[in-house]
Amino acid sequence: MKNPKNLFKAAIASGQHQLGIWNTVGGNSVAELLGGAGFDWILVDCEHSAMETIEVQGLLQAVAGTPDVSAAVRAAGNDPILIKRLLDMGAQTLMIPFVQSADEAEAAVAAMRYGPRGVRGMAGMTRATRYGKVENYFTTAEEELCLIAQVESVAGFDALEQIASVDGVDALFFGPADLSASMGYPGQVAHPEVVAMIEEGFERLKAVGKPGGVMALEKAAADAYIARGSLFTAVGVDLVLLANAVADLRARFS
Repeated sequence: MKNPKNLFKAAIASGQHQLGIWNTVGGNSVAELLGGAGFDWILVDCEHSAMETIEVQGLLQAVAGTPDVSAAVRAAGNDPILIKRLLDMGAQTLMIPFVQSADEAEAAVAAMRYGPRGVRGMAGMTRATRYGKVENYFTTAEEELCLIAQVESVAGFDALEQIASVDGVDALFFGPADLSASMGYPGQVAHPEVVAMIEEGFERLKAVGKPGGVMALEKAAADAYIARGSLFTAVGVDLVLLANAVADLRARFS
């Protein structure tokens, strides 16, 4: 059998906007629910959630029940061991948090690639190979893998073009929350200077021909970033949506 096509990678490479949602609640049911909710991509978050790497394979299997929805996974860090395990579980798109330099981006790329181009360890009996059924997996896997470098600090923005130019970095994702802290405005994701830096970031990515994305939980902010060039925009977080719905329900009976 052929390696499954990475629909998300193909879409952003062709300039087709992808609407996304964050999955932070563990267990297969929420991931399966989000998979059927009509979004283009779901981000399974192992950085800022209670989910451990071992849980990811089940979530990927749950999302796979909706074939036209892509699952991305945010690793807990830029760690070749974590990256190797997530790839072996069948993740084709990985987001690596807090990339601040070309060297850090190159380390992530190396962890995504088999030798001699990288350092990813080889194992044949994995979900990634469909348990040995994917033809020539070790020489073709790279074609369908997508690496998103998350840029969320002033240092990262200073090195934006260098990160974007690293061979093997497919896209960059801006994190407004950590960027706000790095800029001295912790938690103020709508601060004019934070917004201006992100908007400028999209312009800089356009100039080098690299897709960019962002998280924006307010519709007006999401619309504005999409207009400035965001090609993959996360507009919701499962736990935030649940908390808001619970608060609204309780308020009805006050």
